[in-house]
Amino acid sequence: MPKRNPNAPLLDHAADMVRQRLAPLAERMRPRTLVEFVGQAHVLAPGRLLRRAIEADQLSSVIFSGPPGSGKTTLARIIAQTTRSDFLSINAVLAGISDIRQCVEQAQEAWRTRQIRTLLFIDEVHRFNKAQQDALLPHVENGTLVLIGATTENPHFEVNKALLSRSRIFQLHALEAEHIEHLLDQALADSERGLGQHQVAFAPEAREHLAQVASGDARSALNALELAVQTTPPDANGVVPVTLEVAEDSIQRRAVLYDKDGDVHFDTASAFIKAMRGSDPDAALYWMAKMILGGEEPRFLFRRMTIFAAEDVGLADPQALPVVTSAAQAFDYVGMPEGRFHLAEACLYLSTAPKSNSAFAFFDALRTVESESKDEVPNPIKDANRDKESFGHGEGYLYPHAYRDHWVAQQYLPDALQGRVFYQPSDQGYEQHLRAGVLHRREAMIAALLESEAESQGPDWEERTCNTSTEVLSQIRTDLFVHAQLQRNSLTLALEPTSGLLTPELRRQTPDEGVHVWLPAGGNCTLWTGPDSDSEHPACVWHEGNLEEITEQLTSTSIRFERILGWFPTELEPPISGQLAELSGLLAPAGRLLLALSLPSKAPRLSSLLAADLLDEPTKQAFLEAEEEIYQPLQKKDGTLTKKALDERLQSGYSVAVCSAKPYTTELQLSANRIQEWLEPRNNTGYFGKLRLLLDSATFQKIAQAFKQHAPHKTHPWSRTVLHLVVVRQ
Repeated sequence: MPKRNPNAPLLDHAADMVRQRLAPLAERMRPRTLVEFVGQAHVLAPGRLLRRAIEADQLSSVIFSGPPGSGKTTLARIIAQTTRSDFLSINAVLAGISDIRQCVEQAQEAWRTRQIRTLLFIDEVHRFNKAQQDALLPHVENGTLVLIGATTENPHFEVNKALLSRSRIFQLHALEAEHIEHLLDQALADSERGLGQHQVAFAPEAREHLAQVASGDARSALNALELAVQTTPPDANGVVPVTLEVAEDSIQRRAVLYDKDGDVHFDTASAFIKAMRGSDPDAALYWMAKMILGGEEPRFLFRRMTIFAAEDVGLADPQALPVVTSAAQAFDYVGMPEGRFHLAEACLYLSTAPKSNSAFAFFDALRTVESESKDEVPNPIKDANRDKESFGHGEGYLYPHAYRDHWVAQQYLPDALQGRVFYQPSDQGYEQHLRAGVLHRREAMIAALLESEAESQGPDWEERTCNTSTEVLSQIRTDLFVHAQLQRNSLTLALEPTSGLLTPELRRQTPDEGVHVWLPAGGNCTLWTGPDSDSEHPACVWHEGNLEEITEQLTSTSIRFERILGWFPTELEPPISGQLAELSGLLAPAGRLLLALSLPSKAPRLSSLLAADLLDEPTKQAFLEAEEEIYQPLQKKDGTLTKKALDERLQSGYSVAVCSAKPYTTELQLSANRIQEWLEPRNNTGYFGKLRLLLDSATFQKIAQAFKQHAPHKTHPWSRTVLHLVVVRQ
């Protein structure tokens, strides 16, 4: 066994002195006390928690997170020199589980023999693997060790969650340029540890350059200063001139702080995406340049921009996606360095393009599919090629190209999801031109759905005569608004007995005023307020209940409307025509009451759906006479809706300006199921119920059989007549 060298402690001290003298300037100038520490005032200013804990020697487990050169290791060494506790230090890259166990044993021995705590500093703590962190955790938890960790990464992602929860995190920031300049001046003035033994003429512009280019890294700036002083020959007077040129040569350009696998990578990529999303081309170019200089793969950038084109630009500019993919293909062909032009073009195009994230509608649909169990495909849009004969799949499908504008309303969503809205078109760029059409078709479809629900509660004859396509509803709404002549600040009242056809369009045309809306008690407004119920329009004011009572309540207030609009596909009880005087009383001077009233007596007779030769003459004649008897009460009621008769009901100062009936024609396709519902009425008040009472059984069966055999799967012309009524106040 070799003899122990008795001079070992002396030799160790001498070696330490030489090592200290030859250490880089940044290491020699490392602050020794909190007074010497520069920067990080947000955690180390007098009175701050961390400073108080260090000065009182009552530090609990902490993790210092920050970029290189921000003072993490320095702060740990200051703690080591000020604490009365034992201080141990390891590096996570070099230390293994055996080193951790050795530290634990030393800490246990210190507590058992001297009752003092042990602080364990772990540099690069994020490099600990799970086994190392698990070995450390119980001893941090029971207080055997007080952890001081240092990391350049985000500890929330890289450090064991249990270890993280037992530590307080302090985020250190990159030093400001003024802090770097202060440290440079300190180094030049310190003769013991710094460069004070040299006579140095430090040009202000050189100082500023080193501080700026160091990018908050004190180590980089100090080492560059040392290199400049040591490699620059003194002048005739023995003074070392550190000019701007010398400083530039010493620090070269800063090493870009960018780790492609680390936290900075994700932060920089996030900044790049958010700058493009915020339409800031300058910032987007800066962050992209930083990634490229840091060695990022251009393919990664093109991949992110390809995603961005669909996620954040979308239909606001459909050309964004082909522009980016074309730039990526061109880059593959050209390569670097000229390929930077294609990177820049794609980045600038996305940064300056209008933005829309409406594609997120797909993820709303995904969540709905995951949560909904009722998702059967509606029968009309099932595949008719396989099961049409056996199950009637595809029956009732309306071929959109056979209709005007190549569109027709029909059920595409499952029954349980009717009226559900996923896609919300933005008002940006190209998508703005799509928005009006999407909303108008959607509103008309929802209105038709709600009217169908309301009409199905009434008699079968009324359901048939009021059968309305979305195309007709859109035309009715257009005609109403032509007469309305709205201004942006018009105060309006929408009368919505069934469908909510008018309210969304009123909100768009009068964005400076909230829309008042009447709907019956229990009315369903959730469907038709959804598509356009956003913050860009004032909220609606709801009036729910009996129309007579609501009118009386509003009359007692000072609110008077410049426009009142209403669409009545079915008759109210009492009739709306009998409430004209009361409703007109809610008008402001020069105001207008605009009503669209369905005239069921003008609807085509059901007999018109059958060809003339399908029934024998006696049966046909009996059918026509029975229909006429059914329609007589409707004709009598509608006959009272004349301009003269309505004028007589109005008070002085009010008059009927428009009273005209207009037919709206569409195509009607009947399914076998729909006809079967008609032929099996709920009660004798329905159309076929009344027909059954007016005809003998044999005649009725002949008519029913003709409908079952010849009416389904055919397109029939159908019209609906609507009375447009405009009352004006002088």
